[in-house]
Amino acid sequence: MYTVVAYNVANTINIKTSKQQLQWQLLFQDSDELFYANSKNKFVYIFHYGMVSFFNMTNDEIDEVFEQIKPFCDEYLSEKSSEAISVLVEENTLKVQFEDVVLPELNSEMIRLVMLNASQSVALNRYAEITESLLVETNVHTTYLENKGKLDISGNKLKRFIGKVLNIKNKISENLYIFDSPDSTWEDEQLNRLNSELKNTFDLKDRYQLIHDRIDIIKENLDLFKDIMDHKESSRLEWIIIILIVIEVVDMFILKFV
Repeated sequence: MYTVVAYNVANTINIKTSKQQLQWQLLFQDSDELFYANSKNKFVYIFHYGMVSFFNMTNDEIDEVFEQIKPFCDEYLSEKSSEAISVLVEENTLKVQFEDVVLPELNSEMIRLVMLNASQSVALNRYAEITESLLVETNVHTTYLENKGKLDISGNKLKRFIGKVLNIKNKISENLYIFDSPDSTWEDEQLNRLNSELKNTFDLKDRYQLIHDRIDIIKENLDLFKDIMDHKESSRLEWIIIILIVIEVVDMFILKFV
């Protein structure tokens, strides 16, 4: 039995620099991913969005890899969230279950698909925590609005909050390609089946949709906050104009009588 374990190690990992510095056998690459054979039947998969996945590697070997890639990480995490799944090999068998995957052979492309989906699952856990925190923060403001009839957030703070939500939405769209299949699955029925079953087992599509629904709810609330704030600012400007007009009229009367 073998184990695939995926870790969230950083905010981002510099793929270009990693490729230049790491000396393992490179099996697959693109602008966002590097898939290496570390040694015989041992693989490392590095993703731009801060995920690293391992196949058949000991804890000491994993720690050694962490030390090697740490210089290429932005906001390296000392506490890493992770997810693991067992891989079994049985001839003429391809099966994905809740806690393990059965492969017909130690095929590097099949292993890469397992590592890819495990990494996407860890990434979804991270974004689920972030969006849940944002939703809780948004609910604090909506509750205050309900109870007090006004907002408890300044215009500058609201703009920064909106920017934070949009940045997270962009990161999810850029980094997680839950609905896309790797090129290797297009012409191989077995790989395509494995990829589809992995997505279903990890429940990637539903979890991805839940995160997007949360972001849409948060964004809808923030748009409402912005409209209320714009209306408040518009009313303030109207009162300033009225006051200035009154002052000018009073001034004219005073000058006339003088």
